[in-house]
Amino acid sequence: MADALDASDALNALILALQKLPGVGAKSASRMAYHLLQHDRAAARQLALALSQASERMHHCQWCHTFTEQGICSTCADPQRDRSLLCVVETPADQAAMERTGVYRGLYFVLLGKLSPLSGIGPSDIGIERLLQRLASEHGQAVQELVVATSFTAEGEATAHVIGQLLKGRGLRITRLSRGVPIGSELEFVDLGTIAHAFADRR
Repeated sequence: MADALDASDALNALILALQKLPGVGAKSASRMAYHLLQHDRAAARQLALALSQASERMHHCQWCHTFTEQGICSTCADPQRDRSLLCVVETPADQAAMERTGVYRGLYFVLLGKLSPLSGIGPSDIGIERLLQRLASEHGQAVQELVVATSFTAEGEATAHVIGQLLKGRGLRITRLSRGVPIGSELEFVDLGTIAHAFADRR
């Protein structure tokens, strides 16, 4: 009886853990758990190992806040990137989406979120102060244009507005992605062609 209870507890713990993934409800988590345990134990072990290694090794880049195993990420360390351009995105996933378009060759700053007053998320919670520090540092002195690439949700628009207000009068050209990106969309889910056109038509 004790062994059966332990197995059930382990299964429930796995299902609850899978439910923490975005968009995964109780039924989907249950299907994933049963599939891994019944049909692909090797994949389950591989997933567990990859998650363990990533959680231990990955941290935020000292300059841009994206994920990296090094102190400075490969993008920030690349001497071929255009240091006069700094693109502000909400998440590392948004940065990856911009990179896949192949049209942007500047540097990034990842906010790690967006403003949401109703949820109690303010400027200090998403790293806007760190953005201002970055621009004031020696690594930010070369920046001439700040491309605000937050999503076109109410929260993303509010974030873009606050950034624009805080940087007004600093001699920076501040541009926003074109409305080619659909209203209410999350950048990481927008097709690459749309992002590329939005970047080319930024204002």
